[in-house]
Amino acid sequence: MDNLGDIRLFVEAAALGSLSAAGRKLDLSPAAASARLVRLESALGVQLFERTTRSLRLTDEGRTYLSHCQHALQTLDDAHAALHAGRAVVSGKLRVSATSDFGRHVLTQWLDAFNEMHPEVSIALVLSDSLSHLLLDDIDLAIRFGVPADSTMIAKRMAPNRRTLCASPAYIEAHGRPENVATLARHRFILLSSAAGVANEWRFMRDAHSENFTAPLTHARETNDGALARQWALEGHGVAMKSIWDIGADLQAGRLELLLPEWRCPDTPVHALFQRRQYMAPRVRALLDYLSAKFADATRDLAPYLDN
Repeated sequence: MDNLGDIRLFVEAAALGSLSAAGRKLDLSPAAASARLVRLESALGVQLFERTTRSLRLTDEGRTYLSHCQHALQTLDDAHAALHAGRAVVSGKLRVSATSDFGRHVLTQWLDAFNEMHPEVSIALVLSDSLSHLLLDDIDLAIRFGVPADSTMIAKRMAPNRRTLCASPAYIEAHGRPENVATLARHRFILLSSAAGVANEWRFMRDAHSENFTAPLTHARETNDGALARQWALEGHGVAMKSIWDIGADLQAGRLELLLPEWRCPDTPVHALFQRRQYMAPRVRALLDYLSAKFADATRDLAPYLDN
């Protein structure tokens, strides 16, 4: 059957839970998307979705068909990547994801340089501190701190990273520098929040000693945006727990200072996440190789903060 476009619409609708959202992603009007789905169901002789005005739910037949369609489309995508693997020109759209702070202050500059090397590539950068959107938004490559629980994606270690407490010189001058973990309780904090709650519980280690600390929520500032947390720290509003990769330039310029550097939290190395496919698209491979080199160079510059 000559219905590859209809099948792609079906797979997108199942992934997004919305026919209109799938239509928008494929540049189809709601009417055109609905007509395509009706055409596919008529050709198959089965109902793929149970549809209401508010929900879209796969039928048993739809679930069976979906697994085969996903495999078939992935095979076609892999074949396309294999066909173009030997081409010298790297082209096409790259959808990249990163955390808000690292994405804005580090990765954007690297992507600009990569785009100058490969002008035929168009880049879409999605900034989010959560992982929930990665599969939903068809991300080609994501940069994250730590190893995510999402086992459907491959995680390649790119660089070491440590999370550490930091504050601005103005804050330290006004409130003093903590002498040990216990005295942290006297300070104001800038905390990251998410659907899982506020990240205010940390474990510090020094040699063979370990101490747990819960940052008090009283007088703390909370945000779900890592870039804003860094900005508040720069403005002297409190102590923040940040990755070295987010604040490396600030430390080097003296805009932020490490607090209790002799105490370490568990490290969260930088990883690149990408889809588990037999053939990697040339543009994704080119970006992965380029970022590997950039991380290697930057790691040498940040070594004093990563190692101490």
